Amino acid sequence: MRLVVDLNRCQGYAQCAFLAPDVFVMHGDESLLYSPEVEEERREDLARAVAACPVQAIVVDANFPDGNPGTDREADR
Repeated sequence: MRLVVDLNRCQGYAQCAFLAPDVFVMHGDESLLYSPEVEEERREDLARAVAACPVQAIVVDANFPDGNPGTDREADR
């Protein structure tokens, strides 16, 4: 699954880091570091982290299994 966090929207509440610490890590008080590629086995924990974000800054796209968003779109042409 591909993960995107809108870092302009993120306010550093760290709910995601608490619920999925292997995916999200706080760097300092307000900077979020995250892994953009997440294994399918982490879907449930990631869903909890997405739901817990008070500013809805996290988007998960499960439609790109190879991690390349352009691949599926180019195949449709």
